[in-house]
Amino acid sequence: MSAEAADRVAAVTSSRPGTPLQTSWFEFLLDDSLLEKHLQKSNPDPAPVQLIIQFLEQASKPSVNEQNQVQPPADNRRNRTLKLLALKVAAHMKWDLEVLEKGLTIPVLNMLLNELLCVSKVPPGVKHVDLDLSTLPPTTAMAVIIYNRWAIRTIVLSSFPEKQTKPGPHQINMQLKEQAADSISVLEGAVRLKKDFYVHTMRTLDLLAADTAANGETESSTAGLRISADELHCQVHYDLGGIFFHQGCTDLPIYEKARDHFRQTKELLKKLDSTVHVHLDEKRLAGYWNACRALTGDCDPSDPQTTPYDQINSLIRLHFNSLQAVIEAFIKDNISRSLPNHFRRSVLREFFKIKPLYEVCHKLCVCNGVRDALEGEILSVRFQQLLLKPSKEVVDFILEVCTRSLEKDRPSEASRRNMANFLKTLCESLEDLSLVFVVSSHKLFMELLKEEERKVLVEQMRKRSATINLSAKPLPSFYDIPASASVNIGQLEQQLILSLEPRRIRQILIELHGLAERPFWRVNSKWEVPPDYINVILGIKDNLTKDLVYILMAKGLHCISIKDFAHARQLFSACLELVTEFSPKLRQVMLNEILLMEVRAHETMAAEGSKERPPPDLVSRVRGYLEMRIHDLPLRQVVGEECVAFMLNWRENDYLTLQVSPSLVMNNPYIKLGQLLASTCKELPGPKESRRTAKELWDVVVQICSISIQHKRNSDGRIGLIKQRESSMGILMYTARTTQNVPICVLSSIQAVDVEAVAVTVKELVSYALTLNPNNQSWLITQADIYFVTNQYSAALNLYLQAGAVCSDFFTKAVPPDIYTDQVLKRMIKCCSMLNCHTQVAVLCQFLREVDYMTAFKALQEQNRYGPAGHVTHYITHRAILNDNIHHKRGETEKRQIAIKAIGQTELNTSNPEEVLQLAAQKRKKRFLQAMAKLYF
Repeated sequence: MSAEAADRVAAVTSSRPGTPLQTSWFEFLLDDSLLEKHLQKSNPDPAPVQLIIQFLEQASKPSVNEQNQVQPPADNRRNRTLKLLALKVAAHMKWDLEVLEKGLTIPVLNMLLNELLCVSKVPPGVKHVDLDLSTLPPTTAMAVIIYNRWAIRTIVLSSFPEKQTKPGPHQINMQLKEQAADSISVLEGAVRLKKDFYVHTMRTLDLLAADTAANGETESSTAGLRISADELHCQVHYDLGGIFFHQGCTDLPIYEKARDHFRQTKELLKKLDSTVHVHLDEKRLAGYWNACRALTGDCDPSDPQTTPYDQINSLIRLHFNSLQAVIEAFIKDNISRSLPNHFRRSVLREFFKIKPLYEVCHKLCVCNGVRDALEGEILSVRFQQLLLKPSKEVVDFILEVCTRSLEKDRPSEASRRNMANFLKTLCESLEDLSLVFVVSSHKLFMELLKEEERKVLVEQMRKRSATINLSAKPLPSFYDIPASASVNIGQLEQQLILSLEPRRIRQILIELHGLAERPFWRVNSKWEVPPDYINVILGIKDNLTKDLVYILMAKGLHCISIKDFAHARQLFSACLELVTEFSPKLRQVMLNEILLMEVRAHETMAAEGSKERPPPDLVSRVRGYLEMRIHDLPLRQVVGEECVAFMLNWRENDYLTLQVSPSLVMNNPYIKLGQLLASTCKELPGPKESRRTAKELWDVVVQICSISIQHKRNSDGRIGLIKQRESSMGILMYTARTTQNVPICVLSSIQAVDVEAVAVTVKELVSYALTLNPNNQSWLITQADIYFVTNQYSAALNLYLQAGAVCSDFFTKAVPPDIYTDQVLKRMIKCCSMLNCHTQVAVLCQFLREVDYMTAFKALQEQNRYGPAGHVTHYITHRAILNDNIHHKRGETEKRQIAIKAIGQTELNTSNPEEVLQLAAQKRKKRFLQAMAKLYF
C-alpha cells in the first residue's frame, strides 16, 4: 500500500471510530465456534458469500516447494478445513442457488459444488446420469441434484448477457452445455422420486469432519435438513422449464415440454402452504407461462379464466383474418391497462414484419401511443414517425382512440392531465395546419384544455409554425373559409393567431370585421409591440388598419425573437408598405425596426460561425441611424444600443468616436458605454500614458455597478442600466470579441458599489471571453479567482493549474512568475488546505519567493492529508521541511525511511553549486505540477 493510500485509510478509519473491525478469514480457523456466531449476526461483515470466496481462494492457492517450483494446492488439514468452512456457509444459506449465483462467480460456485459432491461421497469418475438416485443416501442424492440444477441454470443465465454480471470461463460454460442432456436426465429422474429429500447442514458437515460418518448417521434418512418431495419437485420443474424454453428457439416442439414443466410448477406452488425451500422468481414464472401458452397455442378465448394477454394471443393465432378484433382489444386495454407495454410493442413488431398489414400496424401504433400518453410515458419513435406526414384518416383515428381510451364515467385527474398533454404534443407535432385545426376544434380538446391553456398552446404552435414554409399555396380546406355567419369567430381568431402570411392575415381580419366590430389586436395576450410605439399605432383611426399594423408588427417581432428572419422580413415589409400610405412617422418606425432585424440577422450568422463581413448597405444604414436627428419620433433604446454593438463587433471604432449623434449619447447610457469602449480599443495600441479614455470607461463601469436610489424608468418601461442585467450582459457579450487585457483597477471605496452587480458582470464576461479564447492565462486566473472567492476550491484549483499548464507546455517548462505570483500561489495553497490536501500545501509553500516554512510544517503535521501521485517527499526540495517531516513521522516507519532516503539524494546536498540546486528544484516543481494537473484535470 502506498503512503497516500495509507493516509486515506487512516483518514477514513479515524473519521469512524465506532466502526467494528472486519473479521479476517484466518480467525475462523482458530476458533471453531466463531463461524456460527458470525453468521447469526443481523448484518455480518464479511457477508456469507464473501466468506465463501475468501475460504476457497485461500484453499486453492498454489504452494512453492524447496526448489522454488510452483505446486498445486496442498491437500493438508488447513486447506480441507477451509473448504469445509465454505460448505458450512453455503449450508447456512440453505443452498439457495438464487443467492449463490448472484454473489459468486461461475468458477467459484463450480468449485464449491464440486466440494459438496466430494464430501457427500458421490462416486468419483462415474457420470451422474448413470447413478440411481433412489438407491443413494439422501444427502448424496441431494448433492447430485443441486449440482445438476446449477448446471442447467448456468446455461440459461449465460444466454442473457445483460444478466450475466459474473461470467465464467468459456471452458466451464462449454463443458456444462455438453453435459446438458445428462443434467436434464438426472433432474427428470429426480421428479419421479416420491420420497422426501435431505441436504447437508452445518451439523452434518461437522460430523463428516469429525470422521463420525462410520456410524452411518450422516447417511441416514434423518440426517440433514428435510426438504419435502413437493418442494423439491416444484423447484426442479421450474429449472427444467427454463432449460427447455431456452432450447425451444431451435426446436419449437420443445416449448410444449417447457409449458408442461411450468404448469406443474404453478400447481405445486398452489399446493404448498409455505415455500421455505423453493427459491424462484414468480414474475419470471408468469412470463414463461404466458410465453409458452402463446407459442404453443394453448389458450381458449372463451375460457372465463383466460387473461387479456391470452385473448390477444388467441386472436392473433386463431383469427388472423379478423385483425380488427386485436385493435379493439388494444383500445379496451387502454382503459384497463392489464397488458404489459412490452407485450403490446412485441405484437406491433410482429405485424410490421408483414407488409400487407401496414394499415393495421399504424392503428396498433396509435393504440400504443395513446396508452403511453395516458401513463405519462415518452412516445415511441414509431409513433413519432407516424406523425411526420399523417393523413387526415390517421389523425381522426388518433382522436377516436383518445376519446375511447378515457374512462367513460369519471376519468382520473392523472388520465385527464396526461391526455391533455398528449393533445398538446399532437398539435405541436403536426406540420399541416389544417390537421392542427382538426385537433384543436375537436370536442375532447375543448373539454380537456382550459381557455388559457388553449391560448398558450396556440402561441407554441405559432412558434413551431414559424419554421414551416408557408410560401406554398395554402390548402383550400383551411384557408379559403367564406365570410358568412356560419363561420365561427373563434375559429377565425385561431387562424389569425396561427397565420404568418401577411395577405392571409389581412383576409382573416376583413372577415372578422365583417362579423363583429371589436379590437382584434387583443385576441392573443402574447402579441406585444414596444411601449414606445403603442400610442402611435392605437391612434390610427381605421380599426381594421389599426389591427393589421399592430398584429403584423407583433408577429414580426416574435419571429425575430425565435430567429425566423425570413417570416419577419415578409411581415415587416408588408407593414412598411401599409403605413407608408398614411403615416411618415410610422414609416420611419418600421424602417428602424427593419434595420434592427437585419442587424440581429447578421449577428446571428456571426454567432453561428460566419466570417462574412456585413454588406456595405447595412453598415451605411446603421451609420444613418446613429447620425439621425429627427425630432418627435418614437425611438426604441435597443435599436441604438444594438447598432453601437454592431459597429463595435466590426471594429468601426473611428466612426463610433467621431460620428455618433450627441443626443443619442446623452440620452442612452448604453451608447455612451459603447462609445467609450470604442475609444479605449482605439487607443490601446498607443503609448501607456494616453489612457484618459480608459479611465473614463472605468468611471462609467463604476457608475453602472453603483448603488443609487434614483432608478428612472426609461421610455420603454425598463428600469435604468444598473438594474437591467440582461441588456447590459448583452452589450458586454457582444463586445467581448474585441476585449483585450485591460488592467482591473481597485476602487478606493466600495461602499457605493453593488458588489453583486460587479460579481455577476465579471463572471459573465470572463465566462464568455473564455469561450472565445480558452487558453488566455489572464482570463483563466480571473475565472479561478471568482471560484476562489465563492469557496469553490476544487474548481478554482483546476483553473489555476490550467493557467499554468497553457503557458508552460503542460509544465514541461517553468511557469512564468507573472502567472504564478505569490498571490496566486497563496490562493492555490488555501485551496489545497480547504480540500484537506495538506501534502500539496507543504510542496506549494516551497514555490513562494520566500518559502513559508511554518505553513509547510503545520501541513505535514495534519492527520487527514491527501496528495498527488507519489509520496510528498519526492517533490520537497528544502532539507528543513524534510527534516521536519522525519521528526513528525514517529511510528510511521515506511514513510520515515522514504524521507530519510530523500534527504540523502545527491541533488539536495547543500554543497552543490547554486545552479545544480536550482535545476533540481525546477525539475521537482514541474513533476509535482504535472501530478497535480493529472489529479484535478
